[in-house]
Amino acid sequence: MTESEGKSKKMGIEKKKGGSLLVFTGAAAVLAIAANLAITAIKYQKGKNAKKKDLAGSKVRVNLSASEIVKLSDQIIANSNKVHNSVASVPLDKVTYANVIAPLAELQAQQFPLVQSCVFLKMVSTREDVRKASAEAEQRIDAHIDACSKREDVYLVIKAFALKGEWMNAEVKCFVQILVRDFERNGLNLTASKREELQRLRGQIDELSFKYIQNLNDNCRFLLFDKTELAGLPPEFLKGLDKSENGKLKISLRSHHVAAVLEFCKVGNTRRTVLGAYGNWCGEINISILESLVQQRHKYARLLGYSCYAEYAIDVRMAKTPKKVFDFLKDISTSLTDLAMKELNILKDLKKKEEGEFPFGIEDLLYYVKRVEEQGYDLDFGEIKQYLPISLVLSGIFKIVQDLFGLRFEEIAGADVWHCDVHVFSVLDLGTSELLGYCYLDLFSREGKYGRTCVLALQNSALTISGAHQIPVALLISQCQKDANGSTGLLRFSEVVSLFHEFGHLVQQICNRASFTRISGLCVDPDFVEIPAQLLENWCYESYSLKLISGFHQDITKPIKDDICKSIKRWRTSFSALKLKQDILCCLFDQIIHSANNIDIQELFKHLHPMEMLGLPVLEGTNPASYFPSTVIAYEATCYSRIWSEVFAADIFASKFCNDVSNQHAGIQFRNKVLALAGAKDPIDVLSDFLGREPSIEAYIESKVKYVL
Repeated sequence: MTESEGKSKKMGIEKKKGGSLLVFTGAAAVLAIAANLAITAIKYQKGKNAKKKDLAGSKVRVNLSASEIVKLSDQIIANSNKVHNSVASVPLDKVTYANVIAPLAELQAQQFPLVQSCVFLKMVSTREDVRKASAEAEQRIDAHIDACSKREDVYLVIKAFALKGEWMNAEVKCFVQILVRDFERNGLNLTASKREELQRLRGQIDELSFKYIQNLNDNCRFLLFDKTELAGLPPEFLKGLDKSENGKLKISLRSHHVAAVLEFCKVGNTRRTVLGAYGNWCGEINISILESLVQQRHKYARLLGYSCYAEYAIDVRMAKTPKKVFDFLKDISTSLTDLAMKELNILKDLKKKEEGEFPFGIEDLLYYVKRVEEQGYDLDFGEIKQYLPISLVLSGIFKIVQDLFGLRFEEIAGADVWHCDVHVFSVLDLGTSELLGYCYLDLFSREGKYGRTCVLALQNSALTISGAHQIPVALLISQCQKDANGSTGLLRFSEVVSLFHEFGHLVQQICNRASFTRISGLCVDPDFVEIPAQLLENWCYESYSLKLISGFHQDITKPIKDDICKSIKRWRTSFSALKLKQDILCCLFDQIIHSANNIDIQELFKHLHPMEMLGLPVLEGTNPASYFPSTVIAYEATCYSRIWSEVFAADIFASKFCNDVSNQHAGIQFRNKVLALAGAKDPIDVLSDFLGREPSIEAYIESKVKYVL
């Protein structure tokens, strides 16, 4: 998901569910890649005092000092004010593309990489003073951007040009309409008093959101159990638990402890107790906050002319309307009901064998899914990890991406970087050698570095005022661990999936050719931005890919065996219908509370839960809405978007790649028809043109039912 939908500071992709983004590797892996693959290192003369190489076409500055960050941020704000003042001074009857739109587009193109140069260093710099200066610069620049987005004088000039309807082409029309829309979603088309009310509501919404999250963070509750009550939990997990004075083990009501108990604990009563306490974590206080928060969001949306907050949130996305979202979710849920019921019956039968006649509850789902998977699939992910050396995985992913999309990655020696682990690659068209963009890879964990894995756009595609095309630049940050001896290690399979996923974002950023920074790269429609990444995940489960990325760490000539490849593909859809039903439950809850007034949140969840979960009631005394930060705080009526992108990605894969995962013709078509044009055209039109029809949910449903125990 894009942060702030492309309008602000760091433009990137950051997963809300468990923090998996673009993962990569360092020196040892790069050597392996260069040795094993068609990634040609550009050789430059090396020397102790050799001058660092600038990247042609890149305005990104990667090694600013604290004082340089302050100076550059001052220049950014001063230049932005100068351009905005100039545009605002144009008489309304004299507006043209040249004196209104072109200066703003050029400002965005020129200043985006400079803004990023100031703010990304807080995530990666080895110097504390630089990280501090970067964070402060981000706050100042954000405040300036916010002020510019509320300038009525600039809005009126842009609106005057839009009303003339003198579009040079469809992409210009799209860009101008988005400029107008951004202003109007900030209330610039309202009276002054209504604008003030809008800002007051925004402040209340932010304050309530903060309180909701703070209540979760401040809660330090824990439960005490004897070791026998925690039977089944891994020994290493138990060793890490704190103990009370009487020797009992402390299970905190934090998600990582709760998830471990629900997945591994053999004692049904313990699972029920832990989930019950977790489900009432912040109880009535957060439910009350959520009710107030939703009311304020509705008021905010209505001031802007929408009937409800969901309508406001979805209006700027592919889905367009809440009705379409509801229909989408219900169609998928209904299509999977029969399969979900079969899956649930399997779990109920297994519980009966293990625990007798105790009724099956929601607290039993994770545990018995895990048990069935252990019995039904010959998979030991600890063993599989031994076949996934980082360097080999990366060399395989590079080859897949290069072959599929017609790309060539070349390492640039001597490029200016902020740490010796960072590597820089140029990305070229395989056939023409045209330079498409650059990517920085900052791969290993270190002190002071941002603690999650993400990809940031440092420079976006744009057509400058001189007619030159500005190439994209991307930064990949990950948290790979080095072994004790400093060499690269092994990846868990889940990390491999994340790596493929994030390469989809990388290719998306580099291959986009939109003419305006505001709508290019990762700044596209939020419902669309995850589709390329979700698409590339499919290669993780194909034998061709698994063979290419794997090799036993002591003898890399021995890849993962065929039967394991087949089991991994079957495992992917294990109990997928039940898992998806749970996701849809949250999405429907999110849509309903943001679509209607005066919803009783307590009763709503009690009603929805058995309806979506095949009769399983919510655990007595709990309400998950009291601890749903990602659903009710981060997504705000757009929780559906992840499933949405998965559905479209499944359709693309089934239609174009399912029978030939190395289909370069389809890959290059996807690059040229989808990735290159995203942002410049309506996403549905882009996908329909590529598929030859409108996208559907059929392939997604088929992918869930294809491999059933």
